[in-house]
Amino acid sequence: MGKGLFVIVLCFIPAMLLAQEPVTDTIISTKKDTVPQRDVIDIVRSFFKIKPRQQTTERKKIYFSVFPTSTTDGRSGGKALFTSTTAGFYLGDAATTNLSSFTFTPYFNLKGRYGLPIRSNIWLNNNEWNIQGDTRLMVYPQYTWGLGGNQGPQDKFLVNYNYLRFYQSVLKQIKPYFYAGLGYNLDYYMDIESNGDQNLRKFTGYKYGTAADQDAFSSGITLNLLYDSRRNSINPLPGAYANIVYRVNAKAFGSHTDWRSLYIDTRKYVQLTNSGPKNVLAFWAFFWTTLTPRTPYLNLPSLGWEPYQRSGRGFPQSRYRGDRLVYFETEYRRDITRNGLLGFVLFANVNSVTEPENHAFVYWHPAGGTGLRFKFNKKAGTNISLDYGVSKNFSSISLNLGEAF
Repeated sequence: MGKGLFVIVLCFIPAMLLAQEPVTDTIISTKKDTVPQRDVIDIVRSFFKIKPRQQTTERKKIYFSVFPTSTTDGRSGGKALFTSTTAGFYLGDAATTNLSSFTFTPYFNLKGRYGLPIRSNIWLNNNEWNIQGDTRLMVYPQYTWGLGGNQGPQDKFLVNYNYLRFYQSVLKQIKPYFYAGLGYNLDYYMDIESNGDQNLRKFTGYKYGTAADQDAFSSGITLNLLYDSRRNSINPLPGAYANIVYRVNAKAFGSHTDWRSLYIDTRKYVQLTNSGPKNVLAFWAFFWTTLTPRTPYLNLPSLGWEPYQRSGRGFPQSRYRGDRLVYFETEYRRDITRNGLLGFVLFANVNSVTEPENHAFVYWHPAGGTGLRFKFNKKAGTNISLDYGVSKNFSSISLNLGEAF
């Protein structure tokens, strides 16, 4: 069963690449419409009677979106306060260079969780180089349900830890849309503590990275292959994406244990109409696996912990964990208003992790939901995303800048 799913995901990559046509548009949107586009910034200006800046023929260099909010954190519990700042900018000719992005989302949960995540996706002139970064400093008490997919919703265990992540990769264009490169990944889980008499090792039956009051440090290089025909990763329009990351952690780099992993991520965006409001069908599939034993417990593939932490809408983060994880999601995206100000999405996803006894995919967990989209910055294509997801025995509301994938 597990091998079959692996083959399906691998086959999905060439299907995406063969189906993709060259993208030639230089604007965030590909739709041809005479209706002027509007965003939340336009509404605020109209309400306070602020005159817009005089239009010039020169393209603006940086598009900022700053969004402070307070909301219920359905995936972790409690009230969450955060400010999401996204900057979109061009580092070359906009006709031949993708929109680069920088996102900073400081986060505070009134139950003791907070973090300072910074993500960047930089495209140099003519897309000759792509530089990706992911840095996080987090205090992160979180429930875990152990290994496998058959634990009940109450079979959970609270673990406290501090977390430092430093991921950087540099990729060179080999041919249009295709890149290869190297990276460095560091994960440092500090002061792993358990609440109560039971400890994480006893609860999970897993001996790597589960010792109480100890650290788990992983450091290694990555080999990266990337295919990306999207012009804007903040709000992807028709295009395709495929990413393969092979990670090698070794004691020579400072790791507590030697271990390897493989992550394969594929996405496809299909525009259903050539004009008028946005009408897009989006597909996402990824396969994440350890390749060796001795992977620290918190580094094992887990729902909601893939690089962008957007998987599993409708589930609590870390709900399922195993030595392999497979995930599929489909989303329908549609504008409600022709000016692009308001839209909606419908989504469904399913995931499975392998069982610790036989390393097979046995249990499949579906979820679905809907959401609203408010155009926050039409120049960068940034949306405010308000989603409601539901699965068996759980539901959640999430608020973000940008699309889930």
